[in-house]
Amino acid sequence: MAFAGSSSILKDMQSTLTPAPNHSATKTNGRYTLFDHDLIMTADDNRQYILRVKDLEDNDKPREKMLQQGVDNLKVAELVAVLWGVGTKKEEVMSMAQRLIKEYGEKALPNETNPKRLADTLDIPEAKACQIVAAFELGRRYFAGQPGRSTYIRTAKQAHQYLQDMGNSQKEQLRGLYLNSRYQVIHDEVISVGTLTSNIVHPREVFQPALQKGAIAVIIAHNHPSGSLEPSQADISVTQQLVDAGKILGIDLIDHLIIAGNRFSSVLECVDAE
Repeated sequence: MAFAGSSSILKDMQSTLTPAPNHSATKTNGRYTLFDHDLIMTADDNRQYILRVKDLEDNDKPREKMLQQGVDNLKVAELVAVLWGVGTKKEEVMSMAQRLIKEYGEKALPNETNPKRLADTLDIPEAKACQIVAAFELGRRYFAGQPGRSTYIRTAKQAHQYLQDMGNSQKEQLRGLYLNSRYQVIHDEVISVGTLTSNIVHPREVFQPALQKGAIAVIIAHNHPSGSLEPSQADISVTQQLVDAGKILGIDLIDHLIIAGNRFSSVLECVDAE
């Protein structure tokens, strides 16, 4: 693959419980239905060509491009490269920035608030992970209370549209969407990042953000880098555990999606069928 304006090219590597017969959240005509619980007390071998900043023409370098063309013309990875300034001894800054976006996703990254987890997952220095988390926290605080377009999710298709960037990740990732009583997304969080074949899921990790943010419903999703939409027995078992835990907390798990590429399926439907 050739890049215009370059002087050289760099290759860069790069969970069985007996299912409960019903749960409180249902689908009617394919739409999610919420209930009021307040009334009750109860890894990657692919190689690709990646340019180093020094290989670029001056007007294509992220910082110079920002000065000459404006910040709106920079891609997310280029903005991250400007923020970081330099890379590490083993990875050039543009390569690391592009890997950050590819493995975490543009929608998930702004919601990551744990720099150590980010650093451990992507094998980047904690100082650089802190820079990313701090940058997005500044954005959240600055725009808090500002009018904006809210996201409402009533169907599995809408949930998939919101989370479709997960389909491109080469690492298995568990995301949580947290909704209020109007089906509005009030929080989006990366709950865990696993390997290509496994993930670690615990109810406390899934429901803690819901308690902190005052959400009454949760949609979780994980991707299958293998491309398969078939839920494993572990997927079904974990989903049932989360449904049961949600009943105790009064927080509905209204769906669990598997995303592979641009396709998706619902694990919750398999739980209901058993």
